[in-house]
Amino acid sequence: MSEQNVSKPVKFGTFLGVFTPSVLTILGVMMYLRFGWVLGNLGLPLTLLTLILASSITFITGLSASAISTNMKVGIGGEYYMISRSLGIQLGGAIGIPLFLCRTFSLTLYAFGLAESIAPFWPAEWGIPPVQIMAALIILFATAIAGKSANLSLKMQIPIMAAVGISVIALFSGVLTGGFHAPEMTPNYHRSAPEGFWFVFAVFFPAVTGFSAGIGMSGDLKDSKKSIPKGTILAILTGTLVYILVLTALSVTSKVNGATLAEIDPSAPPIWSKVAFLGMVLVYPGLWGAILSSAFGSILGGPRVLQALSLDKIAPKALGRTSKTGQPTIATWVTGGIALMAVGLGDLNAVGRWVTIFFLTLYVAINLSAVIEKLVGDVSYRPTIKVHWLISLFGCIGAGVVMFLISPVACVVAISLELMIYWYLKRKALKSSWGDVRAGLWGSIARFALIKLKAEQTFARSWRPNILLFSSNPTRLMKLTQLANWFNQNKGIVTVCRTFVGDIGDEKINIVKVRQEMEHELAIQKIPAFPEVHIVPDFEAGIMGIIQANGFAGMHSNTVMFGWTNGIDRIQRLLRNVRIISKMKRNSIFAYFPEIETPSTFKCIDVWWRGMQKNGDMMLVLAHLLNLNTEWRQAKIRLRTIVSVEKEQKPMFEKLKTLIADSRMPVETDVILNNNSADTTELMHQSSKDADIVFLGLALPVLKNDSDFSARLDKLVVGFNATILVRNAESTQGELIE
Repeated sequence: MSEQNVSKPVKFGTFLGVFTPSVLTILGVMMYLRFGWVLGNLGLPLTLLTLILASSITFITGLSASAISTNMKVGIGGEYYMISRSLGIQLGGAIGIPLFLCRTFSLTLYAFGLAESIAPFWPAEWGIPPVQIMAALIILFATAIAGKSANLSLKMQIPIMAAVGISVIALFSGVLTGGFHAPEMTPNYHRSAPEGFWFVFAVFFPAVTGFSAGIGMSGDLKDSKKSIPKGTILAILTGTLVYILVLTALSVTSKVNGATLAEIDPSAPPIWSKVAFLGMVLVYPGLWGAILSSAFGSILGGPRVLQALSLDKIAPKALGRTSKTGQPTIATWVTGGIALMAVGLGDLNAVGRWVTIFFLTLYVAINLSAVIEKLVGDVSYRPTIKVHWLISLFGCIGAGVVMFLISPVACVVAISLELMIYWYLKRKALKSSWGDVRAGLWGSIARFALIKLKAEQTFARSWRPNILLFSSNPTRLMKLTQLANWFNQNKGIVTVCRTFVGDIGDEKINIVKVRQEMEHELAIQKIPAFPEVHIVPDFEAGIMGIIQANGFAGMHSNTVMFGWTNGIDRIQRLLRNVRIISKMKRNSIFAYFPEIETPSTFKCIDVWWRGMQKNGDMMLVLAHLLNLNTEWRQAKIRLRTIVSVEKEQKPMFEKLKTLIADSRMPVETDVILNNNSADTTELMHQSSKDADIVFLGLALPVLKNDSDFSARLDKLVVGFNATILVRNAESTQGELIE
């Protein structure tokens, strides 16, 4: 196919692409067909209050959208694109699908409005006007035009705008050439709105939602950063000014009274025809044109949201396909089909309420995006239009409150729908190719928390294990990490560190690759831990440097964990490390954990306590934390000790009993009498042969190189099914169970 035969997609400027569709959607069906009804039920003061309240929400939302749009090139999808690139693809999708429904139901809304305006011309002998059938035909017509060419749809709006302007001038001319009366100042809900103010507000609100029609064309704009703010804000201000003039004019003309304004008769001409100069002759072209323009805005915007959802792999791929002229044809006909089904909801008022609720959820999300972007303050957030976050927050809260007041049931349904969509997209584990504000948000929260934590003094009651785990054996690393995570109980931080001896520039050691492998394995095992990879010139000196540097503020690692090692020399080296670690006021844990059995086999946890060097409280706390995990929940904890004289047995039992009472933990006590002077190590092995894991306090030898001590310690450790050696060196030692 030659290039001459391929039509390039047409790009639009501010006036035709944003302002015109927005202002014509604002000055649409509600202005012609429902403003009289609103006035007749509310009176002028409450009607103007309704306008100000509704316009304030949309104006603030317009400002928030403008701020976000000037910080990025808004692609296909309008509001969905902005929210997904700000709050993430899952939240964007949770809002994008309701946004699509907003556009779709709006098409149905405008089709009903146009059908009602045509109904007075229906011959009486043909019976009751088939408003629903006419609405369906209008939807098919608008869908066919939009599916063919967006350029044609938008260019049709120029003569439509002229017709709307003429109809408004005709209304004012009719008011000025007739008599005047004082406007009604009090509401009269009994006329046709017994449900009250918020029902009328819900019907009125779609009149101000048209400002986003231009945003929906974001992917078809030449310069979205320039066109969206200018076109949107100008359309909102223009629409609000025209609304004030129209409402005031209808309220003071003597050609109609409040009761007449409040009437709704689909078979009768709109109330404007009774007031305007030349009546229906000048009113109907503007009415039909404005409604048709609004319908075009919806059928152009809705499919583009579907197209954006498809491109982000949230919706089926077929919905993202475009024609030779760049139109999302399949998405357009899907939108039209859903709009046809929505005709079954009933009438203009019924559809209007659901459109209001969906649009309000959208406004909450847009304003929330602006609030979070501003508060997080990412370096990349540099909008040329600056809006104070409190203003956006007011718009967010206002939209949420109004949504609830309009209809609590519909509000709950809308939020529930969005939560279900978010949950579904979260389970799909969608990944975006762009960054969003969430990382910055969590970073800001973390910074705030760390600053507050730094100001707090550390007490025993707030102690939790922040574990720095070292292991050079990749096969044992995950077992030890799982154990550390059990101790952690999702209350502290586990940092997993692999250390290589070598030079930083050594190409044989790929730090990035090793870290990615660790992250992948942790993700598979579903272990919440932070992997680190270090290259050090000397193993022992390197480890000490890592321990000192790890963490910051109040979140440094307070406990260092190693796997048990083989060989007396290596054990002696570990003990030397413990001396230095203790001087740093860090706790030490050594884990001999050769095999992890199935969870059903974890039945018993033994804690051997000697009452020396204040390790017992930390052992009990770690045993308790281990016991809280699902895999260990059925295991009983036994606090055990050995005495060599019978008269010490009862006092020791009472001492342990008091200790357990202070700990408030479900722990059994056991005092073993060794009056035969049996080997203590063998006695402990025999007594704990049924224990799945044993906790021992680690006492350091007086001499630095005590090989006998290391040999006895190794014999003791490997004699149990699994062993945890604990050395408590923090300033809170001896206080953890009080």
